[in-house]
Amino acid sequence: MNFHAIAAIYRFEMARFFRTIWQSVVSPVLSTSLYFIVFGSAIGSRIQEVDGVSYGAFIVPGLIMLTVLQQSISNAAFGIYMPKFTGTIFELLSAPVDVFEVVIGYVGAAATKSLIIGSVILATSFFFVDLSIAHPVWMLAFLVLTCFSFAMFGFIIGIWAKSFEQLNLIPMLIVTPLVFLGGSFYSITMLPPFWQGVTMFNPVVYLVSGFRWSFFGFADVPVAISLAAIAVFAAVCMAGIWWIFRTGWRLRT
Repeated sequence: MNFHAIAAIYRFEMARFFRTIWQSVVSPVLSTSLYFIVFGSAIGSRIQEVDGVSYGAFIVPGLIMLTVLQQSISNAAFGIYMPKFTGTIFELLSAPVDVFEVVIGYVGAAATKSLIIGSVILATSFFFVDLSIAHPVWMLAFLVLTCFSFAMFGFIIGIWAKSFEQLNLIPMLIVTPLVFLGGSFYSITMLPPFWQGVTMFNPVVYLVSGFRWSFFGFADVPVAISLAAIAVFAAVCMAGIWWIFRTGWRLRT
């Protein structure tokens, strides 16, 4: 394996992240703080507890997941789209670098950025609510798996996109609504039976539920199913990336 090539791609992407540190880190933290103020004050005053947990603490896993999903997708998508946009992708394709090494470099950097932002948001939440983590190891595992799987999804979006508008189309119109409707700010048990059944078709429900379990020890969906959902999604994304590089779809045109 060409570790030098992986490190070069990884360092380049991370350097871009630190060059825009205010936009990359401060903006998500400010947005999350506003969520705490708005939802914690407005809704928290009406919903004191959910399953024995204060509402302010209850929404922390959902807020982290909301930001992590958005950042994982956008960072990976932008990272591979720019070489396509500038034409330097052909240098990468002609270099003695394996597909697996390219993916590790770009996806690894995007996942690292999201993990940093997620950690900063978690630290910020302690200033707003009294929070404890029941299963810290599983919390980290869910966070890392989510970062890497959705970074791969963003990588695919970056290859698919033909313009900056398409680059933001799926994250804004599909992923963000799915997160809001996936139990980020409420428990799906609070919904009527019919809508509980409909919500189960939302894949983000399984991510949020498993991540919330690592904090509080309870979940809307069995933890094993949540882990299986993340694993299946990651496998599908890996298969999609392999097919893209094997066929050259949207890379050589």
